Parts: sequence; C-alpha cells; structure tokens
Amino acid sequence: MTYQQLPIIDLSAADRGPQARALLHAQLHSAAHDVGFFQLVGHEVTEAETDRLVGAMRRFFALPKAERLALDNVDSPHFRGYTRTGDELTGGRQDWRDQLDIGAERPARVPGPGEPPYWWLQGPNQWPAGLPELREAALAWIERLSGVAERLLRELLLAIGAPGGFYDPIFGESAHPHLKLVRYPGSAGDGAGQGVGAHKDYGFLTLLLQDQVGGLQVQREDGFFHDVPPVEGAFVVNLGELLEVATNGYLLATRHRVVSPPGATERFSVPFFYNPRLDARVEPLPFPHAAVAPGVSDDPGNPLFAEYGFNELKGKLRAHPLVAERHHAGLLSPA
Repeated sequence: MTYQQLPIIDLSAADRGPQARALLHAQLHSAAHDVGFFQLVGHEVTEAETDRLVGAMRRFFALPKAERLALDNVDSPHFRGYTRTGDELTGGRQDWRDQLDIGAERPARVPGPGEPPYWWLQGPNQWPAGLPELREAALAWIERLSGVAERLLRELLLAIGAPGGFYDPIFGESAHPHLKLVRYPGSAGDGAGQGVGAHKDYGFLTLLLQDQVGGLQVQREDGFFHDVPPVEGAFVVNLGELLEVATNGYLLATRHRVVSPPGATERFSVPFFYNPRLDARVEPLPFPHAAVAPGVSDDPGNPLFAEYGFNELKGKLRAHPLVAERHHAGLLSPA
C-alpha cells in the first residue's frame, strides 16, 4: 500500500521574513496536529558533523563483541551502555537490534530516603576505551541536536498560538536528553520482523537520523503502518507523549515501528530524544485551540505521570528487564 510522503518542513524559513515564517508555522501546525511526524530540513546540522558521528558509530559496532560487551548496560543501574541484540523489549517482544544508550554525562545520583526512584536514571555513560572519538562525537551531537530541538519546539508552540518559551524552565542545563546509536543486523533467525515494536516516545520531541536502508513505519489515520522513505539530509521528527499530554491530545504522539531489513542487511539509525528535567512537571499548555482538543489517548497499560522522570523510568523498566532485575528488583512505578 502506498501513501503520501510525510510533510517536509524547512526550519530555516523562520529566518526568511514574516511571510516565510507564517508559512512555516502553518506547516508545523498541520503536521503536528494531523500526523505527529514530519521530515525536517534547514536545521543547519552539517554533513561533516553527521559523518563524524556516523563514522564513530560504525567503528563502534565493528569492534569485537567482547569489547562491546565490556560496556554491557546490565552493569549500569542507570540504563547506560551497550544492549545486546534481543535484550531490549517493546510490547513484551524482543527487538532485533543492538545499541549504545547515551545521556548527559553526569555523576551517579542514588535516590535517598523519600526521593523519587527516577533519579537512578542520572549517571555516567559507558565508553569504549579504544575509541575516544565516539565520546567526543556523541556528546557533541547531544549538544547540537538539543539546540535544534529547542528552536523547533519554540516554533511549534508559536505555530499553535502558544507562548514559544512556555516550557523553557523545565529544560535548561538539567534537561535529560537521550541518544541511541542503533544497529539492526538484519532479520531474526526465526524470521520475526520486529526491529523495534510499535510504540510512542515518552518525551517531547525525537529527531531521528536514519540511513538509506529504510524500515521505519508510521501508523497513519487509516490504521495501517506506512513506510517513511529516507530523505537525504533530513531528520525524521516525531512528537512524544508529553506534548500530547500538554495539549490534551491536540498534538499527536504517533505509534511507529521498525521492520527488520531483509536477510543480513544492516541498518543504522540515531534517534535523539529531547526530554526535560527528570523532576519536571509538565503543565497544560495555554493555547487557543485547547477547547477543541480531543483528550489524551487512553491506554490503561501505559499510564502517564505528571513528573517526567516517572514516565521514563516506567519505560526503562519494561524495555530492559535484565537491568531492572539486577539493580532494581522490587522497584515499582507509582500507581
């Protein structure tokens, strides 16, 4: 089944005068309200910056298995490090990919008595000793894309008539960004096609760099999952659950998945998640369309919490059962 391409939005239009910016806002409004996904160009991230990260990522996955497993995320109570193929779950099923999870480089914070358990999510990353350029490229990417996402979020809020800086206070230096370096090694031995199962992201915005292999699919209003063909130089952007909650469902967090590439074909992707502070409480957004917002998707199996950290902790405990079992046995998300 074929379907129209996702909207392609040029962020640089914000700097080309009132008429171009008004058109940008109209396009952002439509994409975020009607689809929840779009392709972003005009973001000013250079090909050299991208090549630096992708080159370091490919060298990491070319390391001997023992060197990758030296960074096993099962050894990290902060869910950082390398996840072996099949160890992460989505919807209770194995995702057929391996990956390196990276966040802001901060000291470990062990929750004290009475403190929320989501502070376990703050801590140091794990880096391969023989590949120092990976650390440099990954942390530079987090900083670079945080800037792109901050600008995009401001324009998006303005596009729907809200104050552009309304959520600035819950980001800043204590924001909790998350970067994944992901390899899909091809189809699973049993023929299962789940590269990553259908899900929504639980932050504000996701900016995805994908290679030319393809496999990302988005669920559209017809209920079917449709391919997202790669666009050279573009980031695939999708809205997370926090924006859906903030707008009472006016903006869409859309389900998406990745189908494993055929045979032994490798696919590489780099999703960046723009998230607020762990202790941020997401207040309802004041905007003129609030009266026609349809309400947040009701999913009893996926409750949403006012403090962002609880939402991320819930997802991590489900997705990484080996880490949860070793370090957080008995740790429950709040009811």
